[in-house]
Amino acid sequence: MNTYELALVLNGKLEEEAKTEAFEKVKGYIEKFGGNVVNVDDWGKRKLAYEIQKMRDGFYYFITFEATSEVPAEVEKRIRIMESILRFLIVSKVA
Repeated sequence: MNTYELALVLNGKLEEEAKTEAFEKVKGYIEKFGGNVVNVDDWGKRKLAYEIQKMRDGFYYFITFEATSEVPAEVEKRIRIMESILRFLIVSKVA
């Protein structure tokens, strides 16, 4: 099992319920493909460095998870098409 970190920026205009639903959906994708969520770091609403899709704010999450090497590609494929996600990045954490 490898350790990965997913940096996630959600649309800053989302209501609390929609934000929670999108976040839980991403966590569900990780678990669906055999990953194990180790830690979730919620940074809350922050100002973006630059405007994305005419938005200036976003909700930041950092999810640390353990999984096989196939899981990040499967998760990325699913979250790429989610409209509520402005940006994401999955990186492998090296000990």
